[in-house]
Amino acid sequence: MSGGRAVFSAQCRICGTALEGPLSLVFRAAGIKRSPRNPNLCNRCGTHVEEGRMVELTVLFADLSSFTELTHDLGAEKTHRVVDAFLRMASDVLAKHGAFIDKYVGDAVMALFNVPLRQDDHARQAVEAASEIRSRLVGLSQSFDLQLQSTAAVASGWARVGRLGSEDSKDYTAIGDVVNIAARLQGKANPGEILISHEAYEGILKNFPNLPAEQLTLKGFREPVIAHRLHPSAAVPETDDTPKSASSQAISLGGVIFGILGAPCAVTTLIGPLAVALGVGTLFGLSGVLAFLDKGPIRIPVLILATLGALANLYTLRRAREIRSRLTGAARWDGMTKLERRRFYVVLSSALITIAVVLFEVVVHRFQH
Repeated sequence: MSGGRAVFSAQCRICGTALEGPLSLVFRAAGIKRSPRNPNLCNRCGTHVEEGRMVELTVLFADLSSFTELTHDLGAEKTHRVVDAFLRMASDVLAKHGAFIDKYVGDAVMALFNVPLRQDDHARQAVEAASEIRSRLVGLSQSFDLQLQSTAAVASGWARVGRLGSEDSKDYTAIGDVVNIAARLQGKANPGEILISHEAYEGILKNFPNLPAEQLTLKGFREPVIAHRLHPSAAVPETDDTPKSASSQAISLGGVIFGILGAPCAVTTLIGPLAVALGVGTLFGLSGVLAFLDKGPIRIPVLILATLGALANLYTLRRAREIRSRLTGAARWDGMTKLERRRFYVVLSSALITIAVVLFEVVVHRFQH
């Protein structure tokens, strides 16, 4: 297994936003950067793609073995350094294999595969990631002069993905039996082992055609669950799926506008609604603050800004549609969720109203003068 640091995509693999190079500074100034939970995406595309849907995915749980004993023997301070190093290493490996890091719980990490980036081989990627975490613990063991081992479990199935408790992206997670199975299997794994549900095993069958099946009784499940045990001596043949750098691809001015003002989730922007408010204010004189715009020299720049803002909003919607239509097969987004449709119509109506107000302003002032 490779022990080098993961090489991430130079552009967001969904919307094409530059994540490296001089142009990325423009996006960073607008608050757009790599998603901490999947560095191959920008933070705007990190969670919305599968919002509120039932999705087929693979769940991975991995943690350090004998954590309680480790804390007792090393003390809180050194244990913290060991766990921090383990989770950083695990996060690096998971990101390399296209995982979305769901959460950290103590010394454990939970990751999702096949969301938000679709992967035809998500079960294999999860098993490869678990195997690489296990192998890279050798280096950590040497660094801390300890005998560190991990336990891991991989399960595939269907779950509902979305936010729980808030609209914050950090609360994005998956709910379903597959999550519970992965968590319970991880508790049944011995140090160094990877337990794989039968559904996930079908994705790596050609690599390990003869792994025996065993029935495990898991807490909370009435029926036994079939799983396959991957022992420490069995190494998973890793494939080179490192994302190809996109830094050489041309990024148009429209792409920059799209990246700053919008993303495929049809985000709301500030320019459109602000332009509508200014336009309506100048048209009907709703406040003394805006009344001077009708006669003042700032009126023309405001109308130009309103028009440009509306056109930029319309472009973000058009670009989002192009991205959706370009993704086919396993990577296709099947329609929009209610939240995405609501945002889409908010931006669309805002842009159209803005253009209508600007045109009305131009016509009215032309006939008045």
